[in-house]
Amino acid sequence: MRLRAHTKISLESSERAAFIAMLRPRSGLGQWIVSETYDLQPLVSAVEYVDCFGNLCQRLVMGAGKLQVNVETRVECAERIDTAPQAAFTAPEELPDAALQFLLPSRYCPADCMENQAREIVGRGKPGYAGVEAIRSWIHEHVEYRMGASNASTTALDTYEQRAGVCRDFAHVGISLCRSLMIPARMVVGYLHALEPMDLHAWFEAFVGGRWYTFDATQPEPRGGRIVVAYGRDAADVAITTSFGPIAVKSMTVSVERRG
Repeated sequence: MRLRAHTKISLESSERAAFIAMLRPRSGLGQWIVSETYDLQPLVSAVEYVDCFGNLCQRLVMGAGKLQVNVETRVECAERIDTAPQAAFTAPEELPDAALQFLLPSRYCPADCMENQAREIVGRGKPGYAGVEAIRSWIHEHVEYRMGASNASTTALDTYEQRAGVCRDFAHVGISLCRSLMIPARMVVGYLHALEPMDLHAWFEAFVGGRWYTFDATQPEPRGGRIVVAYGRDAADVAITTSFGPIAVKSMTVSVERRG
């Protein structure tokens, strides 16, 4: 399926300041960038680099005043995501080097504190895809999607105990529970077609059966129509904007439409 995704962000700063944006998806497995525009009004100093997770990052410096960022992307992506209920647990010694970092605890994902919780959900043994799906299903059934239930310092353990959060919190819980069982898991930020309410979205991927699979605890069942913008260990790695000065996001609008 072909999707058109558009993000418009209005920024304001009281002085000259730098920031990093992460708004350009890359072509790769499961998606192909057909066309894109990236408009800065006014035009400011900008360069691009690829971070350690393979994400396209835009490094910008704005002056005092206002800046509007408009990014529009047309992407060919999968209408259905792959599922593999029989996929087995991949032992740590068999993991590719790049997956090992996604076994470790991180800022929002204290996996070293959540093994007991994971075992209560999955049971003993070595869970593969079915175990990750049990985690996803448990989060969907037991954690309430509630705006304002979390803040910038909320961890996966906080959300597990409070039983409420938003998409990033759902992903953090899934990531932490998977890692506690020695299953690599990573945060994904991007777009989901027909998401309600529409916004940039977060979910997680887990490495089982020798590859990465998509899991989204905010949804009742597997859904395609996803555009991946960024991967990371948790939300700290995939922020859409990161400021190094008094930059305020005054507004942001997101839309995703099917095109053909």
